[in-house]
Amino acid sequence: MHEFDPRMQECLENCLVCYRVCLSTAMSHCLEAGEEHTEPPHFRLIMACAEICRTAAHFMLIGTPHHRHLCRECAEICTECAADCERIGDMAECVEACRRCAESCRQMAAWD
Repeated sequence: MHEFDPRMQECLENCLVCYRVCLSTAMSHCLEAGEEHTEPPHFRLIMACAEICRTAAHFMLIGTPHHRHLCRECAEICTECAADCERIGDMAECVEACRRCAESCRQMAAWD
């Protein structure tokens, strides 16, 4: 199995956690809570966040240098998702996972 740099391994793990948390939050908490949680802009954002995290992790796993481009976009979407989840409230786990992922993806995007 391919050995990952510890920084990439951390980013990969943060992306996968954020993917899982965003998807499960959207499919359980948001759908059950309704109201602002299911408004199209928020629901699309949380789903986009889950997908970009999954895709960034996939690019790191297959070893393409293009993961840096995906990580840059992932950091931007995760930052936006964290802010929106915090604004709506009652989604602390999602906010934390998005912030952690955004930070590690920013570092990965700048990594040479």
